[in-house]
Amino acid sequence: MTKNNEGIGTFSAFKTVLKSVREYKKPSFLAPLFVMIEVIFECLIPLVMTLLLDRIEHVGQEDLLREIIKYGLILLLLALCSLACGVFAGRFTAVASSGFAKNLRKDLYYRIQDFSFANIDKFSTSSMVTRLTTDVTNVEMAYMMIIRTAIRSPFMFIFSLTMSFLLNARMALIFICIIPILVTGLTIIMVKAIPFFHRIFHKYDALNESVEENVRGMRVVKSYVREEHEKDKFDKASKDVMKSFTKAEKLVALNTPIMNFCVYAGLICLYVVGSILIVNTNQQALELTQLQSFMTYSFQILMSLMMLSMVMVMIVMSVASAKRIAEVLNEQSTLTSKENAITNIKDGSVKFIDVSFKYSAKAERSALEDINLEIKSGETVGIIGSTGSGKSSLVQLIPRLYDATEGEILVSNINVKEYDLQALRDSVAMVLQKNVLFSGTIKENLRWGNKNATDEEMIDACKQAGAHDFISSFPDKYDTFIEQGGVNVSGGQKQRLCIARALLKKPKILILDDSTSAVDTKTDSLIRAALKKYIPSTTKIIIAQRIASIEEADKIVIMDCGRIQAIGTHEQLLENNDIYKDLYYSQNKLKKDQKEAK
Repeated sequence: MTKNNEGIGTFSAFKTVLKSVREYKKPSFLAPLFVMIEVIFECLIPLVMTLLLDRIEHVGQEDLLREIIKYGLILLLLALCSLACGVFAGRFTAVASSGFAKNLRKDLYYRIQDFSFANIDKFSTSSMVTRLTTDVTNVEMAYMMIIRTAIRSPFMFIFSLTMSFLLNARMALIFICIIPILVTGLTIIMVKAIPFFHRIFHKYDALNESVEENVRGMRVVKSYVREEHEKDKFDKASKDVMKSFTKAEKLVALNTPIMNFCVYAGLICLYVVGSILIVNTNQQALELTQLQSFMTYSFQILMSLMMLSMVMVMIVMSVASAKRIAEVLNEQSTLTSKENAITNIKDGSVKFIDVSFKYSAKAERSALEDINLEIKSGETVGIIGSTGSGKSSLVQLIPRLYDATEGEILVSNINVKEYDLQALRDSVAMVLQKNVLFSGTIKENLRWGNKNATDEEMIDACKQAGAHDFISSFPDKYDTFIEQGGVNVSGGQKQRLCIARALLKKPKILILDDSTSAVDTKTDSLIRAALKKYIPSTTKIIIAQRIASIEEADKIVIMDCGRIQAIGTHEQLLENNDIYKDLYYSQNKLKKDQKEAK
């Protein structure tokens, strides 16, 4: 869920997004400059035409050809200059708008990379995708129209209106009567349409979410034969977007009839009034040649207003998009490094002192409460507990993926908040519950752990993680291409690759969050033995559902309802802790009388 972007003002939103123009300020300035020059040349053409027609009426037969050639060349020059300026304006507009969109996507993407988990929790994945694609495209289109059409339209309107008044002030007053009608209609449409577009983009998020979930979970959908259900869900979301867009477009579509009414009403009035003036005054108040030029200027005036109305429609659509983009760009990460933060982590010792944690300030209950735990550098610590007991929440506080709500977390006897975030996270390697591989070769995925890792280092890490054998069985071995999400490898293979990637970091602290659940017990045992042998000085924290995965740990922590229920070795807990005993015997399938005998 995201906060309501209506809290962000329109001016503030556009001010925020326009910071992304940066190096494209020059083409953003040159585009409207050439547009204005183009308009000047276009508006001079009717004036020259009037002068030509006037000269044709008043010069003698012997000078007629010379005057036609003279004014014809002037008209040709004006047309060529206007064309050249239009070409330059279009080129600079394309460069400025495309560059602005590129920077805007980059700024959004970079901002998201700086977010903490708490920030990410505020925005859904589908909403992020919509903001980076549809919303940016809307703002780009609006920016393109603003620096070209929105400059051209008012400038042409002002220039043409001025020339109209110079030709005949009484005739030009017709425009003064029509313009307020048009402006009033467009303003009403804008005010009523903006709330519709605000709601539409939230529904776009829901539509994207439906697509994303279906694509990601396609195997589950097919295994449960839920294709029809997913089709119905998508159809509902799609129709919801269609209905909202239809309402908005019906409202915005009123722009065209209002504009046509004003254009044709203006032309009728000009023809009627102009004809009356010409006939009644014998062309003293208005000449026929002036009426022809006047009609050209009237067409330019009304067309400029029509173009301006199109710009207003695009701006209305972009307002909601700009606010959604600004919402992300203005979001400040809840986790930052202190000035002059410590960059050297000496060892992997970890200490929790009276730690409590909530995922949100509005949460009714804490995910963790009164956690006190000390882990010595190089120790292997197992964490076990039921689903939702707080195991993952506990380990995510160590590299500051979240910050503790209360209490302190020390790494190497220093509060984690004193460390530089990058240095702290570089010293902690996490293999999360949801193992993620990226599209690319196995080598490219492994080098996420260490971008400078040699082939020998990668092979060594894969041997420790039990991945080398199955990699060697592939035709391309370490150059085997991994599809997006790792769909072309099994769950167990994916886990082992993720463990190898983590080992390449050569961390002070290694956290395995249920990371061997998809491998068999023999492979699990071999991985643990390798970790013990090859990285003895690294602190190893293993979250597991199987007691066999942690029974050899230096200490085992039992979590229950966000609290530490017990700490001890396998033998101690098996003797003194009922929860541990129940788990152990149920997993080893011993009979009740055997439990009682023990």
